[in-house]
Amino acid sequence: MSADGNRVRPQDLLRVTAHHSEGTVVLAVAGEVDLLSAPMLGTEVTAALADAPELLVVDLSEVSFLASIGITVLLEARREAGTGTRVRVVAPEDGVVHRTLRLTGLHEALAVASTRDDALTG
Repeated sequence: MSADGNRVRPQDLLRVTAHHSEGTVVLAVAGEVDLLSAPMLGTEVTAALADAPELLVVDLSEVSFLASIGITVLLEARREAGTGTRVRVVAPEDGVVHRTLRLTGLHEALAVASTRDDALTG
């Protein structure tokens, strides 16, 4: 519940925008990835992978909070992609998401890049 008594919806916490271009899908994610909003991110990842792109970039540059369930969504994206789709995660070095992924030891496993350009060219 929010302070005004209304129920908080996932779309109140998180916004995911998909950009498609020549075998690449970029999911630009903004807001908080927590227990309520992580399924929304998972749905967007599944939809992006349905077209079997060569590269899926999950850009978390505008994410202010990443709960463990959000990390699970990222790991599942990597697993769902199989061998046909490379998955990259964008997390700026000075951000909380980068620190979280580094502390959990998943920085390498999730192919974390500091910028979207690095993810697209790496």
